[in-house]
Amino acid sequence: MPSPEHDAFVELLSEGGLFPSADEVLDVPRLRAEMEAMTAMSALPDGWVADPITAGGVGGEWLHSAPSDDGRVLLYLHGGGYLLGSIATHRSLAARIAEAAGIRALIIDYRLAPEHPFPAALEDVLAAYDFLLDRRFEPQKIAIGGDSAGGGLAIASLIALRDSGRPLPEAAIALSPWTDLEVTGDSVETRVDPMIRSREDLLATASLYLNGADPRTPTASPLYGDLAGLPAIAIQVGTAERLLDDSTRIADRIRQAGGQVELTIFEGLTHVFQSLAPHVPESLDAIGKLGTFLERHL
Repeated sequence: MPSPEHDAFVELLSEGGLFPSADEVLDVPRLRAEMEAMTAMSALPDGWVADPITAGGVGGEWLHSAPSDDGRVLLYLHGGGYLLGSIATHRSLAARIAEAAGIRALIIDYRLAPEHPFPAALEDVLAAYDFLLDRRFEPQKIAIGGDSAGGGLAIASLIALRDSGRPLPEAAIALSPWTDLEVTGDSVETRVDPMIRSREDLLATASLYLNGADPRTPTASPLYGDLAGLPAIAIQVGTAERLLDDSTRIADRIRQAGGQVELTIFEGLTHVFQSLAPHVPESLDAIGKLGTFLERHL
C-alpha cells in the first residue's frame, strides 16, 4: 500500500491535476503560473547549485554539487503535457536524480505549445544534445531523461538522434512517460488518477502540441516508432495512473526490438510520484533506483 505521505500529497495536489482539463487548455498562462506557484518551495539537495546557461540557443541550467565531476551528465526534460512546466518546476527532481547517480544535470526550457507546437520541443532537445557534444562531452557519459511528456520526449529524441546518424547517449530514463499521443491505452479508462482526469483531457492537450500532425508520428508518439538500436532505458510507472499502459506497452516494444529496458512498476502510486521527494519514502526509493541505473551505465 502507498505510504501515508504519498496519499497526503496526492490529496493535496489532486484538486487541479497535473494535466489541464479540456476546458482549461484555453487558459494556458494561468495554468503555467499555478504550476510555478505549486513548486516554488521545491529545494535543491544540500550543497547543490544551479548555474544558468544557454545550450545550443536553448535556455538551461547546470545542476551540480560543489565537487568537480568526471564529465557524466543527465540531460533532463521536464514534464507538463508540452504546455506547462519549466526549469523552475523541475530542477529539484532533476538534481535529486543526478545526485543519486553522482553526476551533474543539464535541465532545459524547451519551447512549449501552443505558441511553439511540435516539433519545436524536439528541435530544442537535439540542439541541447549537440551543445553537449560540441563541448566535448562523450556520448558514453551522457544520459537523457524526463518525466511525463518529458519522458516521452526523451524516448522520441533517441529515435531522432538515431535516425539522424548522431552518436547516441549511453542510457535514458523515463518517469511515467507519455508515449502515445493518440491516447489508446486501456489504463486511461480503467485507472482513477487524480493527476490526469480523463482521456479527453489528454487528447485536448495533445491536440495543442501536435497542431495537426499525425499523433502516431514516432518523434511525437515513440510508441509507434522503430525502437531498434536504442540505448538502455529505465522506465518507472505507478499502477494508479492513467498512463500506465504508455509505459508497459513501450517497454514490451523495446524488448521486441531487441533493446534493453528496465521497467519498474510501483504498486498504488500516482503519476510522477518521484517529484514528491524528499517528503515521500517511495519517491526516494525510486530516485535511488534511477541513480543506480545511471551509475551502472555511465
